[in-house]
Amino acid sequence: MQNQLLKEANEFQEKLSAWRRALHQIPEIGLHLPKTVAFVKKELEQMDIPYTVYEESSCIVALIGSGEKCFMLRSDMDALPVREESGEPFASENGCMHACGHDMHTTTLLGAAKLLKSHERELRGTVKLLFQSAEETFQGAKAAVDAGVLENPRVDAAFAMHVAPNSENKKIIYGEYPMTSVYGFRILLTGKGTHGSAPELGIDPINAGVHLYLALQELIAREISAMEEAVLTIGRFESGSAFNVIPHRAVLEGSLRTFKSEVRDYIICRIKEVAKGVAATYRCEVELEVLNDVPAVKCDVKLNEEIIQSVRELDSELKAYPTFHVMGSEDFSYFGEKIPTSYFFIGAGVDNQDEWVGHHNPHAKFNETCLPTAAAIYAKAAMDWLENHG
Repeated sequence: MQNQLLKEANEFQEKLSAWRRALHQIPEIGLHLPKTVAFVKKELEQMDIPYTVYEESSCIVALIGSGEKCFMLRSDMDALPVREESGEPFASENGCMHACGHDMHTTTLLGAAKLLKSHERELRGTVKLLFQSAEETFQGAKAAVDAGVLENPRVDAAFAMHVAPNSENKKIIYGEYPMTSVYGFRILLTGKGTHGSAPELGIDPINAGVHLYLALQELIAREISAMEEAVLTIGRFESGSAFNVIPHRAVLEGSLRTFKSEVRDYIICRIKEVAKGVAATYRCEVELEVLNDVPAVKCDVKLNEEIIQSVRELDSELKAYPTFHVMGSEDFSYFGEKIPTSYFFIGAGVDNQDEWVGHHNPHAKFNETCLPTAAAIYAKAAMDWLENHG
């Protein structure tokens, strides 16, 4: 049995697909998304929904309804610096790609806006819609919080979802601790450059970097219990520009992901100690820089259950499992430090499972048939929460 909101959303499936494909062809990265913002503004204006644009961060806040209580729905809008190879007829051609599905998220929130606007008189409070930039760089949510998006009116609770291209279409997962914190760091090793034929006259930062890379991996293998959950990845190791030159510097950049703050703090301390120790052993100078430091996503258990109840009432055929617990990260966690939040995954795998790949892959494809369901989930979650709390 389907709820009326889902029936209404299914009726404008073609519009949702058109929005998504238009957004897919204008991917933008970081905090400044002029084309994406212009697209969203135009659609909100056509729906007669008032909005505010935060120019410094390309975030858009729209309001539907009125009342003392306020529930926020959030979708991110930014893309990745990935050249698309999906083969889709609407593939992007500007060197960037919505390989994480944020075009789907933006479309979902526009769809929810359309539903909520048509039911505005039924709302027992205010729904705040946040179209957010720079999730991929972990800058957008903090910028939004700092800009005051949780105020005027003050947000009481918030909900967001993420599409999964490698999961059964419309399958939903949720959990209390769905995603980890992420600590991004850069280590700069400075040696002494020299001719490749005379290494004894220089100090080789590549040699130091290789030993440092191995030592950092051993922190997880030998200093953290196998019962804990932690991932330390070096994603960039760069040095030198010629085959016959020992370079002056080497750079390593990486990320640490954990669920527990005590595990995180211990490993960060050891990263610093090991970096200094290895650098000293191989006679290099060392500098450490923090690239980002984002908390883990922690969901409010009661809010999770409320929204899952809304999902079950929406469509009895939807499958929902309390199994969301992955090593990825999300800056939605910044909102969770301020207010009760929930964060779900919804499956968006295409019909041919041979084409399923994970997020951030240049071949990623997403099933647009999940868009009406996602939009209806957003709308019903907001309406039900206001009904229960307003």
